[in-house]
This record gives sequence, C-alpha cells and structure tokens, in this order.
Amino acid sequence: MTSRLRHVTVDCADPHALATFWSAVTGYELDPDFDAEEALLLAPGDGPGILFLRVPEGKAVKNRLHFDLQPDRPRDEEVDRLLALGATMVLDMRTPDGKGWAQLADPEGNEFCVERSAEERAATEA
Repeated sequence: MTSRLRHVTVDCADPHALATFWSAVTGYELDPDFDAEEALLLAPGDGPGILFLRVPEGKAVKNRLHFDLQPDRPRDEEVDRLLALGATMVLDMRTPDGKGWAQLADPEGNEFCVERSAEERAATEA
C-alpha cells in the first residue's frame, strides 16, 4: 500500500494573492471555497492541488522543496510571462546553446525553476 500526494502546501502571508499568482502560472483553478487563512488551487484531473496557508512568519531561507516548471511554450517566453506576472529573477542559468534554466521567485520569495519546453528539449537532443 502507498500514499499519493493530495496537496503540496505553501506557507505564506497572503494565501489568496499567492494562489492567484500560481493560478496564472499553472492554469490550475482557484477553489471558490477559500477564506482569509487558506486558498486551494485545484489540479486538472487527479493531480495534487496546491494549498496556500497563512502563517505569521515570513520566508527566511532558501526553499528545501521547489517547483520545476516545464512550459508549453519556449522557456524564454515563459520566463518573460512570469516576470510580468510578478515573479523575480533569482539566478539565470540559461546558456547560449539554449540549454539551462531560470530560477525565479514568486511574489513572496519562494524559488522555482523554469526549464526548457519539451519541444526545445527534443530539438537540442536530436
């Protein structure tokens, strides 16, 4: 017998604002039954949701767990889109040959990475 992931939980100062950001990033739908203390993004199908919980303390150090995103558009276009949504660049590991990734942070400072799209991977691995 095993367990499955039901939610990935993110501690934050403003659950609704952060859930709104991540909804725009992922396309996950915001559960309408949220309150000031929590917000839930519903994954399509049977995937795990993302639960945002209000906590009193702010983020203090680098995340021990983070999301790696593989966009359905070119990586650099996605990085530009996410920066326009309110993300910030933390570390740019993109290389001139099109490989690498970008490490960004969401509006509350939680780091995440944007990798190459499947199409970009196939093109450089062929």
